Amino acid sequence: MGSVGVLEPESVRRGRAKPMSGVMKRMGMIFRAKANKALDRAEDPRETLDYSYQKQLELLQKVRRGVADVATSRKRLELQLNQLQGQSSKLEDQGRKALALGREDLAREALSRRAALQQQVTDLETQHQTLQGEEEKLTLAAQRLQTKVDAFRTKKETIKATYTAAQAQTRIGEAFSGISEEMGDVGMAIQRAEDKTAQLQARAGAIDELLASGALDDQSGMAKDDIAAELDRISGGTDVELELQRMKAELAGGSAPKQAIEGGPAETEDTPPNLRKQ
Repeated sequence: MGSVGVLEPESVRRGRAKPMSGVMKRMGMIFRAKANKALDRAEDPRETLDYSYQKQLELLQKVRRGVADVATSRKRLELQLNQLQGQSSKLEDQGRKALALGREDLAREALSRRAALQQQVTDLETQHQTLQGEEEKLTLAAQRLQTKVDAFRTKKETIKATYTAAQAQTRIGEAFSGISEEMGDVGMAIQRAEDKTAQLQARAGAIDELLASGALDDQSGMAKDDIAAELDRISGGTDVELELQRMKAELAGGSAPKQAIEGGPAETEDTPPNLRKQ
């Protein structure tokens, strides 16, 4: 027999679904926020203004096309009216001639046809007045829309020029202040180079101190032992002492013994003859 599954309570399933729902909401919010930020960076107000102006021009073109269609229909009705009025006048003349000839029946028929035509003329005149009113309304609407489009075009060009100038000014300011993205990258590169240079200098100084103290062996053979270092120190100290004696002699108004100044002991009466300078 197959195992019977345990049915979970509805509250347990709902509790499990709530965290997933919360995660999906957060993911959707993050996605929308990032998409909005990307669109904000990609959006150029000048392009948006040009697109809006293009749409307004298309709307104006549709209105003008509507005015032309209504005017065409009105003109067609006028042609029909002229034709019917001509037929009505012709029937009236025919009825009058028939009556003059004693043909009352023909005159009555002509007048009946003329009455039917007159009804059509009345209907067409009503339609003509309606179309003429629509044409006037559309013409006025087209004129108003044209005025708005012209005003929007002027405002659009002004905003575009202002935006372009502000953009250029911002770029120049960022270039001078060094806060632009490119200058920021350059500044970071310089900072990294300075940090690496300081680190190398500190490392080199530490290695020199360790070599001088003997904590590290110099495999190149250029390191000095304690005796060599002491001899260098004494030699340097001797030079200082000789310079100090010379300066004291100058300040005292006399001259130091020549040998003391030149680096040897001063000659006295007790100096052996073989050590005196010739």
